[in-house]
Amino acid sequence: MKQTKVLIVVLAVMLSVAGCSRFHHDRPGTYGEPASQEVVSEVKRLIGENVKDPEKANQVQALIQDIMKEVRKSAQETRGFHEQLAVLNVNYDAPPERFTKILDELNNGRMESAARILRTRFKVKELLSREEWKNLNDAMIKARRESDVRPAAKQEKY
Repeated sequence: MKQTKVLIVVLAVMLSVAGCSRFHHDRPGTYGEPASQEVVSEVKRLIGENVKDPEKANQVQALIQDIMKEVRKSAQETRGFHEQLAVLNVNYDAPPERFTKILDELNNGRMESAARILRTRFKVKELLSREEWKNLNDAMIKARRESDVRPAAKQEKY
């Protein structure tokens, strides 16, 4: 459920300010296709309700799918960098430069991903009228707030 909420937040923020930095902060055990498919279904519904031209709605949905793919790809890459850091951390003799190199690559990857999401955000904006943009954003904010009220999935103890 946390991933659903976070992805709705990402999409709402993407549509309103084009930021995207929290999508990888999920609870253990919440990664995966079912949660993201739930978000895609919800976003499709919101687009259908707020973008009346079916052709335009389909184009917006395709762009949102592109954003979702980018979010998943970036999250996967982030996990890979974290795994590299964990492996390196085991090595007592690992120099700071090796950690720094991994962190630089991680940060550069995040920046590139955020830039791709931002470009796609502007493509969505270009398709929508000011009113459609506002209505879609308002609907996403409402959906996010409603998901904040729902009880969170039971979190694993470490």
